[in-house]
Amino acid sequence: MLHRMETQDEEFEGRIRALEGWRAEKAGEERRLSTVSAGAGGVVGGVVAVLVKVLGG
Repeated sequence: MLHRMETQDEEFEGRIRALEGWRAEKAGEERRLSTVSAGAGGVVGGVVAVLVKVLGG
């Protein structure tokens, strides 16, 4: 009985480690996505600023 409980604990710990790895991976993807979004927003903002300056005088 004790051996079975230890095996279940090991399986549970393995699942927790896998879930933590998945969460870390998702957090990394979200950071990359927000970095790309911020960069794209900066480029678009720069282009709009130049157009406003050129067209506005």
